[in-house]
Amino acid sequence: MDSRLIEVDTTAVEDHGVAVVTLNRPHKKNALSHAMRLDLAHAFEALAHDARVVVLTGHGDVFCAGFDLAEFDRVDGEGLWESSNRMNAVIAAHPVPVIAALDGPVVAGGADLAVLTDIRLGTPRTSFSHPEHRRFPVVYGPLAECIGSTRARELVLTGRTVDADEALAVGLLTEIVRDRRVLDRACELAYDIARTPWHLLHRMRRKFQQFDRYDPACHTLSL
Repeated sequence: MDSRLIEVDTTAVEDHGVAVVTLNRPHKKNALSHAMRLDLAHAFEALAHDARVVVLTGHGDVFCAGFDLAEFDRVDGEGLWESSNRMNAVIAAHPVPVIAALDGPVVAGGADLAVLTDIRLGTPRTSFSHPEHRRFPVVYGPLAECIGSTRARELVLTGRTVDADEALAVGLLTEIVRDRRVLDRACELAYDIARTPWHLLHRMRRKFQQFDRYDPACHTLSL
């Protein structure tokens, strides 16, 4: 699947079991529009049957700036949140592992998207923040699963920016890639993980989900 909003590369699925999904609105800092969230949901649903690992990344110098705020005046509220609910649920409940390759800022809804993945690789330019904390209740459950409730509460209440080194220390990042493109390192890791049979990866991903303390099917503002 290719669209102007996301790109899905399945050329390595047959030989390696790895697919790459790329956010493709660099001129908008990969802001998640309503249509883009639905495209992501559709892409992950389609990959559930063929891929053994999915890599998620973004074009440009910002992984994702969060929701496209311009749409809040153009799209009805129910539709806006429905696409978010669907995207979150599909990725959180995906049957195989998801690796995020994060170069640049990871902001608001983009940070929510990132913490739904299993492994997060960054660069020295990677940072996390929740500036939406003064407008909406910040998504808390997946973040708390990643870094613990004490630190998660501080970050969602203050909205402060976490740089790459702190992100690694608290668990937002698994690794900081300094010697090559973060996408190259993510694919290398994905190829290694994908050597495991699909049914075992599926069982492990299901086990992860069983121990999560949040319901991925919740409304976004209730997560």
